[in-house]
Amino acid sequence: MNYNKLFSQVVSRSKASAIRELLKVIARPDIISFAGGLPAPELFPTHEIANIMQDVLTKTPKQALQYGTTEGQMELRTELVKLLKETENIDVTTDQMMVVSASQQALDMTARLFVNPGDSIITACPTYLGALQAFHVAGADITGAESDAYGILPEDLEAKLAALKAQGKQCKFIYLVPDFQNPTGTTIPEDRRVQILEIAQKYNTFILEDSPYRQVRFEGTSPRTFYALDNGRGNVITMFTFSKVFVPGFRLGYIIGPEDVIRKYVILKQAMDLCTSPILQLATGEYLRSGMLMQHVKEIIAAYREKRDLMLETLAKYMPKNVSWTRPEGGLFLWLTLPKHMNATDLLPKAIENKVAYVAGVDFYPQADVFNDMRLNFSYPTKEQMVEGLKRLAQTIKDNL
Repeated sequence: MNYNKLFSQVVSRSKASAIRELLKVIARPDIISFAGGLPAPELFPTHEIANIMQDVLTKTPKQALQYGTTEGQMELRTELVKLLKETENIDVTTDQMMVVSASQQALDMTARLFVNPGDSIITACPTYLGALQAFHVAGADITGAESDAYGILPEDLEAKLAALKAQGKQCKFIYLVPDFQNPTGTTIPEDRRVQILEIAQKYNTFILEDSPYRQVRFEGTSPRTFYALDNGRGNVITMFTFSKVFVPGFRLGYIIGPEDVIRKYVILKQAMDLCTSPILQLATGEYLRSGMLMQHVKEIIAAYREKRDLMLETLAKYMPKNVSWTRPEGGLFLWLTLPKHMNATDLLPKAIENKVAYVAGVDFYPQADVFNDMRLNFSYPTKEQMVEGLKRLAQTIKDNL
């Protein structure tokens, strides 16, 4: 059977994740990897989860092991409503929310809901490559708006929107990771968020706000979310996940937005996977109800702050003077920029020969047209690995300047 003649057009638009493919190559234990966006496994609350899972199975076994509602278990959604009010001063109802199988499903669903092949969307440049992957599969025509040390530039965003309008094209949405962006680690200040929201309204489009890292703040004050700034006017859809602040293996996240839009998400999810795992939702709801989540987040912040500081200190000590990097106030990543004549993709095999790995920056650009950047993760490596790995990386760069 020649299946190539039978595949849909979606398959031709699908591209393997550069990160997921790289992780398979660098699985050797002798390679120090800064490539994945992996939380530190030593911080997983394994004991607490074991107790909660036992409790859930003892008290609500039929509910935990049965199919659940597509919208999400009410026990979890009720706790999420409280969490958003307490931590973000966001007022939502359970009908303005849907539980998903982490943010990647939310990205895929959003693309399916809003994008027909050839439709225009705008992202920051660079941006999260998992989002680009989902949008490409949907056939989106992606325009990248330029960014600086404080995220997407409002003036370039407006210029891109005006250009699309002049061509008779409607931008379906603007995708942003406003807090400790993946890949750069940058955060959009609140005054700039207000500008961006006004621009989106002017051009009759909405902000798709991806917020996986927001709670992992080491220093400074958090700007309000786009959702909070919009104050319920319906111009923002926001995605959250538990992958970075709880455990990624649960694959749990949630979307908030206008009730009528959430209903469309629900209908789409019914055809995709019926529901997100009830037992994992109930366990997460109990973890929230018991107050353990925010204490766990404090532990994550303390640990990742130390690792961030060590990475910055080690980079300053060993990197050549013509290499620069961001200084994130939170999150899991920083962004390193090589001299313009260098190509981080071409350098990667040489780094792997030296038993260190990173993610080349080119795949984070919508047009894949910038080659001298790389993303470094500081949450996963141990402190010893970090120092040794950065020494190896610095030497690789020096040898190829």
